Amino acid sequence: MHDQALQIEVRLTEAAIAEDFLAALANRYLPERFFYWFPLSVRAWLSLCQDGPYRNYVRSNALVRANVSQVAGALPQGPVEVVSLGSGQGTKDFHLLTELAAGGRAVAYVPVDAGQTLLEMACAGATARGLICRGIKADLTNPAHLSGLVPGPETPCRLVLLLGNTLGGFDPLDMLRRLRPLVRGRDLLLVDGELQNDSDTRAGYENPLNRAFAFAPLRSIGISESDGALVFEPRTDVRAGVHRLGKYFRADVDLALRVGGEPFNLRAGERIEMNHSGKYERGALLKLIADGGFEPRAEFLSEDRRFLMVLARPRP
Repeated sequence: MHDQALQIEVRLTEAAIAEDFLAALANRYLPERFFYWFPLSVRAWLSLCQDGPYRNYVRSNALVRANVSQVAGALPQGPVEVVSLGSGQGTKDFHLLTELAAGGRAVAYVPVDAGQTLLEMACAGATARGLICRGIKADLTNPAHLSGLVPGPETPCRLVLLLGNTLGGFDPLDMLRRLRPLVRGRDLLLVDGELQNDSDTRAGYENPLNRAFAFAPLRSIGISESDGALVFEPRTDVRAGVHRLGKYFRADVDLALRVGGEPFNLRAGERIEMNHSGKYERGALLKLIADGGFEPRAEFLSEDRRFLMVLARPRP
């Protein structure tokens, strides 16, 4: 990676992330993007992606790998631009990119992520495969950043990816509606989500690897597991068939820290809320996709029937 010149357009600067992180701590809430920012978080994430008790990454990766031919075949002939929203290190994307390139397509890859290190990994992986790649460092919750991804008249056919249950980290309907302008009539959206919401679901998050990943941003600022409790709990959503698994850190002792040179105090009993993970019933996920402005064209179900990937086109 160190020998490669990577093309990355920065819309979310490191200075802005650092400022937002301090504000998030002050508000006692850590949103999604901070769980992939610190070096410790990146290492914990890459460990979590291995085959183990946490199954979502493995399920999503296997679904993409098993169905690349069908997804690629659904695209019109000609050049294609693959835009991966929340790309991470790009591993799942490479299955599709390789299939498209092997079919003689001219392929351009646009990974989009808020995490610099993971985005660099995605760009380096694409470059090593001989693909045209332009990474974009952006915040998917920022309307200005998303508007910059709207295709122009010269943009080739697009395949927009939202994989790894990334949708579940946001308000799903709001996010799908925000993404709608990125997908034109000839383009396709590939999105997935975790099905069911039971004891096995929670067990997948309570394992040591996932707890280490969830705790990594706190460890990065000097909070240890002995300072309090990391709690996972189900949350009620306003939509039928949509569930959320929330998490928070509760301090058991008074903490006096310095973060980025600024004082940060947390009293015993105070909480830091963290991003949630959405779960769906099949019908609810399909309805969200439809209400978001898309029409499902094909469904792909994991072997254990706990993960659904949907290929959709925009509704006129």
